[in-house]
Amino acid sequence: MLTKIFSSATYGIDAYLVEVETNVEKHIPGFIIVGLPDNAVKESRERVTAAIKNTGFLFPLKKITINLAPADIKKEGSSFDLPIAIGVLSASELINAGSLQDTVFLGELSLDGKLRHVKGALPITVEARKKGIKRIVLPVDSSKEASIVEGINVYGMKSLYDVINFLNGESKFNPVVSNREEIFSNINKYHLDFSDVKGQENVKRALEVAAAGAHNILMIGPPGSGKTMLAKRLPSILPPMSFEEALETTKIHSIAGILQKDMALITERPFRSPHHTISDAALVGGGSFPRPGEVSFAHYGVLFLDELPEFKKNVLEVLRQPLEDARVTVSRSKLSLEFPANFMLAAAMNPCPCGYFTDPNKECTCSPPSIQRYMAKISGPLLDRIDIHIEVPAVKYKELSAHTQSESGEAIRQRVIDARDVQLKRYNNIPHIFNNGDMGSKEVRTYCKLDSAGEELLKMAMTKLGLSARAYDRILKVSRTIADLDGSENILPQHISEAIQYRSLDRELWRH
Repeated sequence: MLTKIFSSATYGIDAYLVEVETNVEKHIPGFIIVGLPDNAVKESRERVTAAIKNTGFLFPLKKITINLAPADIKKEGSSFDLPIAIGVLSASELINAGSLQDTVFLGELSLDGKLRHVKGALPITVEARKKGIKRIVLPVDSSKEASIVEGINVYGMKSLYDVINFLNGESKFNPVVSNREEIFSNINKYHLDFSDVKGQENVKRALEVAAAGAHNILMIGPPGSGKTMLAKRLPSILPPMSFEEALETTKIHSIAGILQKDMALITERPFRSPHHTISDAALVGGGSFPRPGEVSFAHYGVLFLDELPEFKKNVLEVLRQPLEDARVTVSRSKLSLEFPANFMLAAAMNPCPCGYFTDPNKECTCSPPSIQRYMAKISGPLLDRIDIHIEVPAVKYKELSAHTQSESGEAIRQRVIDARDVQLKRYNNIPHIFNNGDMGSKEVRTYCKLDSAGEELLKMAMTKLGLSARAYDRILKVSRTIADLDGSENILPQHISEAIQYRSLDRELWRH
């Protein structure tokens, strides 16, 4: 007997429907799976056989052929266990075939028939709804994220036995429902706050400017000056995520299997901080069957690279495409996948190998050539994509011991939101540009015009401070953001003056 039921698999951050065809016939007993299955799918035979027997059903001693269509796309993972088991039982007339219509099945089976969590439940549910599927049956541990999708009934099951009873009408299960308003009521409830940071007012201001214009930022300072502490608080001053942003971010985490089981949706902006030993494939994505990397996990959030020069040079260089295009393209001989990677880069580094080149209280033991080699680990093209360089000095005891309360992150965040609103209106008719950090040379010339006083100030800064040519556009973009924070339609000399301070690495001090 032949049966056909629907399952699904992911491709990049999206999904596609898979038709699981099961043919059971009187022949020499056998169990074969075709349709480009990987090893995990091939091993489904053993899991399905044991699960059916341990659930109390007789496994058919016949020839069983499973085809996963379309047969020209490689299938991987263990989520086909449940649809294969249902197909075998339905072809053996142990399940009502009429109950399989307009349903997608998904789930890994343990040997005793329990259903285990699977990756990609959210994008699969989104795709199932697009194709007009009425319901999806999957493990209860994966049902929370799937239930955020409206227009499709999501049934979370604990075991194969529950699924069989549900399909035969012997047990009633209610669809899992998530309340979007309740989920978003706790949005951006961060435990870390800028008021925890003593001193460093100039660095806080630089981070505010970076957040307001979505500018990448590099902090340079001695060990213990608070660079990591400040970076961890950067997401708390970014604007709240929209539902569309939250959905796309959650899809990425879902297909990678790193979404928490009790979480329906990621509502806080991600903060990713990979160790400097990370490989290029782990950072931007890759593998024989490509998976997203850290830059995609930081989508709509912050990617923090601590001890920037300690990262391998090839790892830093692969950042150039995602920083420029806000996406990553991973190509292999048989496929090419694209992952979104629209993130803010926050990086931190010491000014020299020993860390005390700019510290007035401790003597630097590094020679000028060793400092030059250390700084040269960060290439010019990468620095071109970082708008703000800020020095983070060691905190003085007076500031550490002060009992005064610093400004809260919520107050800073409100100013950032107001500045972002101004930018959204300004770039409303320009595709792919939503904030000042996205501006290209054409937009800089259009929206960053200076008066004669501003032109003179910038000219003097380029000449007297030894700023490099690449600093010119960066200063104008950051000046535009500072003016937006100030509520000014025009870029004024004081805005230029502040932006010039945020180009530390372009000065003669660091280049000679």
